[in-house]
Amino acid sequence: MNDPIVYLNGELTPLSEARVPVLDRGFIFGDGIYEVIPMYGRKAFRGQQHLARLFRSLDSIGIPNPHDEAGWNALISQVVEANGLEDQMIYLQVTRGVAKRAHAFPKEVVPTVLIMTNPMALPPAASIEKGVACVSMEDRRWLNCQIKSTSLLGNVLAAQFAAEHQVTEAIQFRDGYLSEASSSNVWVVKDGKISAPPKDNLILEGIRYGLMEELCAEQGIVLESRRITREEVLAADELMISSASKEVLPVVSLDGQPVGSGQPGPVFAKVYAAYQAAKARL
Repeated sequence: MNDPIVYLNGELTPLSEARVPVLDRGFIFGDGIYEVIPMYGRKAFRGQQHLARLFRSLDSIGIPNPHDEAGWNALISQVVEANGLEDQMIYLQVTRGVAKRAHAFPKEVVPTVLIMTNPMALPPAASIEKGVACVSMEDRRWLNCQIKSTSLLGNVLAAQFAAEHQVTEAIQFRDGYLSEASSSNVWVVKDGKISAPPKDNLILEGIRYGLMEELCAEQGIVLESRRITREEVLAADELMISSASKEVLPVVSLDGQPVGSGQPGPVFAKVYAAYQAAKARL
């Protein structure tokens, strides 16, 4: 994809030619919402759930939704077909729009809508077979993490912290309790059971959260949502992270110390196989 085709405010255009005004509130304030939808064989994986989260996020910050579900799906299909990729990651972004710089919401402003795509880049086989390393850090982000906002500086700093430690992710703790990684949900396995932080304002409820609940039910694995202490994470038999781009990955090292046996565990193997089976049912 030398110059992918994007949708911007009613038009399909090459990415290199797409332009947004300087006074767009997404640029000035990070005043916007985004969503990322994985496409396998040009079919959206849990697309309805991704759009539902987009709608919730827009509503939570008072941005009028520019399209209904059918309208969004039609635009996504245009971008998918224009770029001709079988497997791709669709990125949607809606900002409040262009207005004179002032903090409060402007009146009668038209939202800016962008849809673009990238080739799907799945985790390498080694990450699945051998697992990945992570580092821990204090969660210093704001208290509305349930909103999928374009204001991602906290996540950027966490991702940079992971990069500086040459690991895959930074797993965050707030006041001694697990929240999430820089761009992933975190799953803790102990005695064959999976625990995850509750779906509250301290995490972004990943679309894989609901999927994991379904896969665990299929596989007869107990999954509970609750507050999880740092000590429990350090004593886990297995850790996993999940996101649209990572799918689900085993964490075998945290802060330089092995997690459990230091190898991907049996619960991960079951969940990963079930995840791939769910994709195959598209």
